[in-house]
Amino acid sequence: MPQNVQAPIAHRPTVMVGLSGGVDSSVAALLLLEQGYRVEGLFMKNWEEDDTADYCAAAADLEDAAKTAALLGIRLHRVNFSTEYWDRVFSRFLTEYRAARTPNPDILCNREIKFRAFLDHALDLGAERIATGHYARVARDHVGWHLRLAADANKDQTYFLYLLGQEQLGRCLFPLGNLNKHEVRAIARRAGLPTAERKDSTGICFIGERRFRDFLARYLPRAPGPMETPEGQVIGEHQGLAYYTIGQRRGLGIGGLAGQVEAPWFVARKDLARNALILVQGHDHPLLMSRGLDGGAPHWIAAEPPAVPFTCRLRLRHRQALQNCTLIELGDDRCRVRFARPQRAVTPGQAAVFYRGEECLGGAVIERAWAEPPNNTRYTATRHNLRISLPLPPGEDGGEGE
Repeated sequence: MPQNVQAPIAHRPTVMVGLSGGVDSSVAALLLLEQGYRVEGLFMKNWEEDDTADYCAAAADLEDAAKTAALLGIRLHRVNFSTEYWDRVFSRFLTEYRAARTPNPDILCNREIKFRAFLDHALDLGAERIATGHYARVARDHVGWHLRLAADANKDQTYFLYLLGQEQLGRCLFPLGNLNKHEVRAIARRAGLPTAERKDSTGICFIGERRFRDFLARYLPRAPGPMETPEGQVIGEHQGLAYYTIGQRRGLGIGGLAGQVEAPWFVARKDLARNALILVQGHDHPLLMSRGLDGGAPHWIAAEPPAVPFTCRLRLRHRQALQNCTLIELGDDRCRVRFARPQRAVTPGQAAVFYRGEECLGGAVIERAWAEPPNNTRYTATRHNLRISLPLPPGEDGGEGE
């Protein structure tokens, strides 16, 4: 055990740390030991490997988690949540892609696996709290538990945690919430942790980095269709709407076209009924810009829903700077949001997460965006009666960090 780790204090609860084999969870365990908690670790296997590379990556994760536990002198448990992950996360992930939406599996994975299956299993093993390497902070007052932004704005992960509730926040610790990534690595180096220089993980939650189109094609067959301009001109063929996302530029395979200006092409819309992908030129084309969105059932972390109109801030993707907005309609199964400034590439299936000051209030899945082209006019493509932008609401003027 590193020399700076203190012996447990009798009244401190037992904490089960989700040890992934990365530097963040390793340092989280170390810091809790230093604070006097009784600490144990749990390594979660959540995906059944389908090739040699996957197996080797999972084995390396487990090896690093085991080395860290041995160095810290803590017990390491192992559990397989592959069935729960498939049923609660991956199957929904595929359903969303079949509907030509772009889901965020990390958000669902946090709710269903890291802060449900893991929490339940840790309690069964005798732990009183769980901890992860997420960059976020938790606070409590007379109202209840609150989720707050991490000190490191670049690593803040509250966007991925907006579906947590009072019971979960009351049971979890985020030891890295007041640190930045450089400080975390420095702590790991000083303690001699084997994960100190390990590269941050990326890609799909618990599945990792993949050639995404090839990976998705294992579960969703390719369904080619036309790439079109908003006016209906066919300019190419896509491989399946599931393989593209709103705002995407790379991988479209569209070069210079006769009669078109020399400018990059971007995905603006998906027409599921006709299996058509609508492309536009220019990063800030009007069809990529939205003045607001309609969301699904909102989730509120700590309080009753606010009274509308309610002015706050939001994120539409991880690491996006917080944007000013107003909730103009709110119900149990829906919400409607107006942006203070037009937002680019608002993507159905992703999350709109709301903030007040440093507090993450909750959020909702984006169902559709409503847009305003120049001169406050509604834009509708005439070919095939394809509606490119939705009408504005009546009365309106126009996202763990291993």
